[in-house]
Amino acid sequence: MSHQLTEDQVRKVALLARLNITDEEVKTFTGQLSAILEYVAQLDELDTSNVEPLAHCLPIHNALREDEVRESLTNDQALANAPHRDEEFFAVPKVLGDASA
Repeated sequence: MSHQLTEDQVRKVALLARLNITDEEVKTFTGQLSAILEYVAQLDELDTSNVEPLAHCLPIHNALREDEVRESLTNDQALANAPHRDEEFFAVPKVLGDASA
């Protein structure tokens, strides 16, 4: 099975991804993406039935600290770098429409 992409396919993917690419970039990406698909096809030929699935290639484990109660920040400390505040609260722009509408 050929994994050669066409320029039309690359243009369609660019359109779906909302990318504005030039004709020269289409030619470049067509070759590069086809090479990636050929490599993936090679990997598909390998027998991985006896390979244990893993999330990371190194034996990394989460290093979690003990969950302990600690003193919280005061309101003044938490709001010290706030660009805008309303007394003891962060002041942020309104993002939702008027609820009465």
